[in-house]
Amino acid sequence: MQKKKLAIFDIDGTIFRKNLAFELLNELVWMKIFDKSVRDELVALYGSWLDNEGTYEAYRDKLVALYEKNIKGHNQEEIIKASRQVAVFNAKRTYIFAKDIIEKFRDDHIMLAISGSPIEIVKEYAKLFSFDAYFGSVYEIDKHKIYTGRTIFEPTKDKGAVVKQFVAENDISLVGSFGMGDTESDVKFLELVDNPVAFNPNTNLRMIAEKNNWNIVVEKKDVIYEMNPDLINKKKTR
Repeated sequence: MQKKKLAIFDIDGTIFRKNLAFELLNELVWMKIFDKSVRDELVALYGSWLDNEGTYEAYRDKLVALYEKNIKGHNQEEIIKASRQVAVFNAKRTYIFAKDIIEKFRDDHIMLAISGSPIEIVKEYAKLFSFDAYFGSVYEIDKHKIYTGRTIFEPTKDKGAVVKQFVAENDISLVGSFGMGDTESDVKFLELVDNPVAFNPNTNLRMIAEKNNWNIVVEKKDVIYEMNPDLINKKKTR
């Protein structure tokens, strides 16, 4: 069957119950690639977020900064190895709603994942779900495949622009398209699709979703609440 419709997913907090960058940082410490002091910083950041000291977006930005600070001078193969281990270990730690949507859409949709986590871990994770394309943060390497510490691409700065370029380069229509994200960094691609879903949204995304009459889905333990189920149901039957 030829895929004609596009389905776009954020990963962290949308498909994956946790954060890929966090898990990768932690794994790199366990593998003794990063110093153990990195874990202390990581735990402190996570603890602050759990204590409601700042937003999830601020927490994620600090994770990115911690990764950028420590990646310089390391070999890409080390990061790829750690990424494979993290992806496989966390393969089943997904939200039920996201997993069901992915399984329903995979055969007849072009599946696209966009994340602010490092591209190495995004690639390994996306492969587990047979995504057709994926984007993650790209860190520069030199001719010896050693990271320079410079970030050369961050999709979270404008996920909408990433989608527009992908659609243009691959001659894809956005008619009947679907999108799913959990924070305001996903708004710019959710605005582009015909069927946007704010999944377990933070406050900012929830307000935007309500204003635009987007479907809001909340998954708590094994219970899923759809605030506007008709939107998703229509999508499933097209």
